Amino acid sequence: MESWMGHLPSALWDIPLCNLAIPGSHNAITYCLDMNDRSPVDLTQPDMLQKLDKYMKPLIRPFVYKWAVTQESSIKQQLDCGVRYCDLRIAHRPNDDSNDLYFYHGVYTTVTVETVLKEIREWLDVHPREVVILSFSHFLGLSQELHMLLLTTIRNVFISKLCPHTEAVSLRNLWALGHQVIVSYEHITANYHSDLWPHIPYWWANKCKAEALIEEFEHRKQHGRPGGLFVTGINLTEDLKYICSHPTESLKDLVMSTYPTLLGWVQEQTPGSKAASLNIIAGDFITESRFLPTVVALNEKLMKWSS
Repeated sequence: MESWMGHLPSALWDIPLCNLAIPGSHNAITYCLDMNDRSPVDLTQPDMLQKLDKYMKPLIRPFVYKWAVTQESSIKQQLDCGVRYCDLRIAHRPNDDSNDLYFYHGVYTTVTVETVLKEIREWLDVHPREVVILSFSHFLGLSQELHMLLLTTIRNVFISKLCPHTEAVSLRNLWALGHQVIVSYEHITANYHSDLWPHIPYWWANKCKAEALIEEFEHRKQHGRPGGLFVTGINLTEDLKYICSHPTESLKDLVMSTYPTLLGWVQEQTPGSKAASLNIIAGDFITESRFLPTVVALNEKLMKWSS
């Protein structure tokens, strides 16, 4: 799975990436959330939770952690297993005098954005026929100056591997140009830089039950897929009522119990350009199940149509 793009049949090399089935990682960098006193709860969390964490951290932090972690494998392990889309939530920690940027989901990570990007670059150097889509979004606490510093970091790390924004790209022309990285940037900054792609639409069902999530996506499919790259997120969303009624469980318990149903639905999907086709499919704990090979295998359906 670590070289699945390079091993696709040549008949698929000219198909636009937006018509391939591509596995993605929702909140990709939550395997290294900071559980120590160094990191406060992120500022998007309810005021009550922020206050409880401030005064009752030893009790509250483990509770936050088990519902905030969405991936347990490192970025290199995820890439080795087949992930080619990474959902990256970027933040500058409050009261931090440095320009360091981190990822966040509930709390902030222990590793910086630059460190992770360099790890991705190192992996790509060893896998020259693989392409990754990095979606930078949900910016928290970033000034315009920090946006420009982040953009400089992205350029310095990936250099010529960055693919400029264009209408449609295929594996064959990406390989020919040596491009391996598509950077999607959910900020007005993207409008002024040719090496940044606009935000990639993300279908989010906001459901905590697999059946309700599937029903929502089937409804959306009836209205047609977006043009270009887009994500269908089969990540479940727990609300406060669900968390309080399942005090001994975790997000992983919820996800793993529903994966048989969700992957059964994924197996029925088709990539391609048709109105009901899917493109990038993202999930949680993606290395813990058959999620990755199930998504990649959908590309075999394209072979049947092209033959």
